[in-house]
This record gives sequence, C-alpha cells and structure tokens, in this order.
Amino acid sequence: MAFTVTRRLVVAGALLSAAVGLTATAHAQSVEEIKGKGKLTIGMLVDFPPFGITDSAGKPDGYDADVAKLMAKHMGVPVDIVPVTGPNRIPYLLTGKVDVLVASLGVTPERAKQVAFSEPYAAIEIGLLAPQKSAVKKPEDLSGKSVGVARASTQDQSLSAVAPKDARIMRFDDDASAVQALLSGQVDALGVSNVVAQQIKTMAPQANYEMKFVLKSQVQGIALRQGQDKLMGWVNGFLDTVKKNGELNAIHQKWLGTDLPAAVTASKS
Repeated sequence: MAFTVTRRLVVAGALLSAAVGLTATAHAQSVEEIKGKGKLTIGMLVDFPPFGITDSAGKPDGYDADVAKLMAKHMGVPVDIVPVTGPNRIPYLLTGKVDVLVASLGVTPERAKQVAFSEPYAAIEIGLLAPQKSAVKKPEDLSGKSVGVARASTQDQSLSAVAPKDARIMRFDDDASAVQALLSGQVDALGVSNVVAQQIKTMAPQANYEMKFVLKSQVQGIALRQGQDKLMGWVNGFLDTVKKNGELNAIHQKWLGTDLPAAVTASKS
C-alpha cells in the first residue's frame, strides 16, 4: 500500500511539473522579452492565397507574410515565420511554439475563448461582383437580373436574404462553375468573396469587374495568448500606425487589388 501511495505521489508530482513547464513555455511575453530572444516568431498559413502562399523559393509569402515582416520591422527585430495549418495554428500559439499568429484567423466568439484578438488587420468580404459598366449599386438593382452563386455557400445565403423576388439566382455546384458562368456571360453578376473576386480580375482584366456592394464581412485579427496585455497594446498600436500611414493599405492593394475594407479601417485600436 505504501508503495502504491508513493508511486501515485511521484506520478502526480511529474504531472504537476509538466504543467508548470507548459505554463512557462507559453507565458505571456512582452515586447522586451521578444527583443531579448532576438526575433519575433509568427505562425502563418501558407495554403490560403493570397493571404498565405509560398514563393518560388519555398518561403512564406502573401498578405500575411508582408504583415508579419512589417510587424517585425516596426519592432526592430528579425522575423521567423513558422508555417502552420488551420487545425494546429491555435495549439502552436498556446504551447509557445510561436509568439503570435498572423494566420487569417477570423474573429469569432468561440475562438475568443481560447486566444486574444487584436483589432482587425484584414477581412474576408462577401459581395456582388459585376462589370464596371453595370448600373447595379445595391440589392434592389438586381431586379430582373441573373446572379450566380455557389450552392449553399455564405454568398448564396447572404444574397438570397436581400435579393428582389424577381432576381434570378442561379446556383452552381462550386465557385469554379459560378465563376465560369460570369466569364461566359451566363449571369449578369456573381456573389463571391473578395479573395475569389481578385482572382477573377486577374484572369479577365479586360472585363473591368468590380465589387458593387458588400453583403457580409468576416474580420481577421492577429492572435495572441490570453494575458499578453502589454504585447497586445503594442500590436494594436502598430496596427493603428500602419493603417494611418498607409502601409497596411499598400499591402492590401498589392495582394487584393483594393483599398482596405471599411470593416478594418473603421475599427479603433
């Protein structure tokens, strides 16, 4: 019996030590601590164009990479960009493998229970794409017109909720089919995300497509571990600065071909 009790105490002690070790690894870092270790380590997706991609040399590139590099520049340290995936990005942050995430992480109440979010630095927008010459400016202007969407998508739901009854909403099996319908003239307009819209503009620049109005926005924030209050203050100050001086807008223009969405610029840091 004594051996069993002793063994249990040893096991309990080992688990406690492991927990303390994990806490130490994932402790709340300040800017001074990051500067002390000599680099800013940022987790980033590399499979979500144009926010996260790899360049011809296999290095992280895209909107998020440029934001990460700009953060490090403003902090005055080198950046170490660590590729992450959708499922492991939050665990990488919580276990201290990265200092922060610039990983196209949409701000949601569920995620806010796990991580702390900065003010928005980007946003995915769902809107209506049509040729520049089209007179459509608002949902009511879709009366009698045909609009393509991917079936059961966010854009399908958002557009169906506001379109006039006589608008012809044509549902396709995927974004690719809906895009082809727009390019071929089968539909007058397309419900689509700003990411796909930029790809369409690149594919068919002569068509002069533009977003006519926004249906829905999903803002993205830089994610930190909860309790990193001093670092969060610096991050929000950084975002406020680069929004005001145009550096963040230049990155958005480079990768998405438009100015920063109102959902990003209207936020207060």
